[in-house]
Amino acid sequence: MITSADNEQLKTIRKLQDKRWREKLDLFCAEGEDLVEAAESAGWEPEIFLVAGDDVEPDLLGAVSSLGSGTRVVGVYKRRWSAPGGDLSVYLHGVGDPGNVGTVIRSAHALADGPVVLGPGCADPFSPKAVRASMGSLFARPPARASFEELSGTLVGLEAHAERSLGELEARPPLVVCLGAEREGLPPGVPAVARIPLRADGPDSLNVAMAATVALYDLANRMAADA
Repeated sequence: MITSADNEQLKTIRKLQDKRWREKLDLFCAEGEDLVEAAESAGWEPEIFLVAGDDVEPDLLGAVSSLGSGTRVVGVYKRRWSAPGGDLSVYLHGVGDPGNVGTVIRSAHALADGPVVLGPGCADPFSPKAVRASMGSLFARPPARASFEELSGTLVGLEAHAERSLGELEARPPLVVCLGAEREGLPPGVPAVARIPLRADGPDSLNVAMAATVALYDLANRMAADA
């Protein structure tokens, strides 16, 4: 039983709240029973695994938790990256909110066969907030890294004020749905740019994670119908 805050495992967990340490150690944390169960189901072996009350004093584990209410279990894992590919995948450019990055990873896991490809300026998918937002999909479908120029297949850029609607584009694989930050948008050069039609009396645009989910749902269903 760990009874000291100076324990090296606790120090490592504390360090991993900082992106620089996650990159240096090539590790990240997952907190809570649901996430560590998702990791186990996907075949990930923890480097550190601590259960409050069994392996460590609960107050000590709570003190290194990124959750305001503390946690009962923490797993530390090696980071993994996928290779870009699949009939349907997502590319994110400059999406800096880790909650959005994690949510898109979850949506892509549910609706696409390819990973989320992270381009320049994206939030760390292994940050505590992104890992929680992915709800375990990070373990089943780790993200990929690539520049915009390295993508292959038909690129479908989503922009709120594009002339064509998403339904006007042909859903022929392989497709990469490309989304940028809500203000900066995508870099120039996406050949097929489309919008998700919204009500005239509604908002001008959707949150990037919501837009990705809607687009993946539409394209995945049209691709399945054409198969």
